[in-house]
Amino acid sequence: MKKTVLIFLTEQYADWEASYAAAELQAPHSAYTVKTATLDGQPVASIGGFKVLPDYSLEEVKSYENFYMLILPGGNTWREDATVPVKELLAHCAANAIPIAAICDATVFLGRYGFLDKTPHTSNSLEYLQEGAPAYQGENLYVHSQAVRGDNLVTANGTAPLEFAREILKLLAVREDEKIDGWYRFFKEGAVEFKG
Repeated sequence: MKKTVLIFLTEQYADWEASYAAAELQAPHSAYTVKTATLDGQPVASIGGFKVLPDYSLEEVKSYENFYMLILPGGNTWREDATVPVKELLAHCAANAIPIAAICDATVFLGRYGFLDKTPHTSNSLEYLQEGAPAYQGENLYVHSQAVRGDNLVTANGTAPLEFAREILKLLAVREDEKIDGWYRFFKEGAVEFKG
């Protein structure tokens, strides 16, 4: 039985930001499978127009405890009031040592509710994070990097979907680190090895 990784999607989510991770998590060699959730269990459309019919609503996820990571892609609506209830899901993950991965504006959402105050993290920039999350107090733990992985948290800026995926795959030990690094180089550098 494969272990579930949950991707929480908001309206106008950034479809490219979790796609590399999702594809590799769904690969035959992976011990994981991907499920999706939205606020109300209804379909949402990405910035690029991809519509997703989710597996769960937020309410259903609250009673569904059998997932091994929560991934939050960025998007255009993380700062809207409608997303506030997602903080309860984050609190559940934090209380139960379930890893969280957030990229781009989803990191701002984490910052708004104190989830970045005690662990190394990154975002689009420190100023961007401070502007979007006035209550944020983790500036002394901010790392100027494409992606940062801690014990139970992966964060990345919006220009780093590959680095985001690499750190997720390593945190979940989807493959050996050497193979994950090779996978990363393949997509980042276009390093294709031809055998004649």
